[in-house]
Amino acid sequence: MAKQKKAPASKSGDNFTRWLVIGMVTLVVATGAIFSVISQKTKAEESFLALKGFKQGAPVSATIDPANGSGITVNQANAKTIDLWEDPQCPICNDFEVANGNYIDDLVRTNKAKVVYHVLSFLGAESTAAANAEYCAADEGHYLDFHKAVYLVQPGLENSGFFNTANLLKIGKYVGLTSKSFIDCVTNGSKLTQVQAALDSMPKYNVKGTPTVFINGKLWQRKSATFILDEFSAAVEAG
Repeated sequence: MAKQKKAPASKSGDNFTRWLVIGMVTLVVATGAIFSVISQKTKAEESFLALKGFKQGAPVSATIDPANGSGITVNQANAKTIDLWEDPQCPICNDFEVANGNYIDDLVRTNKAKVVYHVLSFLGAESTAAANAEYCAADEGHYLDFHKAVYLVQPGLENSGFFNTANLLKIGKYVGLTSKSFIDCVTNGSKLTQVQAALDSMPKYNVKGTPTVFINGKLWQRKSATFILDEFSAAVEAG
């Protein structure tokens, strides 16, 4: 007697399993994305705690010098000149700022030095956005405040998504920059030409990394493993 052929197995069960797996994977990915967004937002809010109670300093005039790599010249005092090359996302630049930022701020505000800030953007799109915002702050007479605030909230990872338009405007708000001109400048990327000019000028001055500092045109190089205020201030006084 011929054996009866078995009917082919139904594929409905396989399809159900397949879609169930796809659904679970999608849920996991979506959940992960949600937690990632929440985590980034939480970290951003924690960063802004560093600006709580920030006191805006007196306005300090700043000009942009196309002949000097679009450097932001803060204070035109006929005194010593410090050229500071840095990237807003550069962690070592932040170390330099922590050690010497208040000292340099005081030099400017007491007319003891002219400081030229060369804001670079070689670390990526967020450096470009932050640099543009710094140029915008210079137009408002509060470059020093905004520059300091950017380092106070600098994230631990480069291009983490933190230096976006909303957060850059929020930094401005914390330091008292709320004018329409500043908001439009940051939002529209109005200073991107200057940002690019600063980046393009690096070879001209033989600048290969950040931070790079010149005191009266002479390259300053630290002798210690870390930045030490006494070492830097002594170099400025001797320069």
